[in-house]
Amino acid sequence: MNGLAVPAMNLDAVAGVRDLERHLLALPQTPIETRHLLHSGMYARTILIPAGTALTSALIRVATVLVIAGDTLVTLGEESVRLTGYHVLPAAAGRKTAFATIADTHVTMIFPTATRTVEEAEAQFTEEADGLCSRRDPTSNHVVITGE
Repeated sequence: MNGLAVPAMNLDAVAGVRDLERHLLALPQTPIETRHLLHSGMYARTILIPAGTALTSALIRVATVLVIAGDTLVTLGEESVRLTGYHVLPAAAGRKTAFATIADTHVTMIFPTATRTVEEAEAQFTEEADGLCSRRDPTSNHVVITGE
């Protein structure tokens, strides 16, 4: 592991990402597909952020594992860093992450859950589920629920 982690953010840092989000929402939106997997008490959510795209996450209220593969500027707490290649990061609850991709970048968030549907898992990890790309365009979702 590279020693990086995604810490919880203070209120000012979250407000800064919210300001960026308001600006981005006024621009044309890039379609984002979401791949969901509910398996063996785990929820994995993967998106591909195309090169040249800026995107903000919902405010995440659970600790997760965050897997980033690509080339992107990303907020890690109160700082912004460039991540290239493949990274598996511990990510704290209480974060709202911003990405600006240089190359296509896959981002996967994983956490344990007892939920049985994507909608329940989304409601578990954020109070902002209605603003998720997966909710704005349900046709962009690819869902696998194994029942295990």
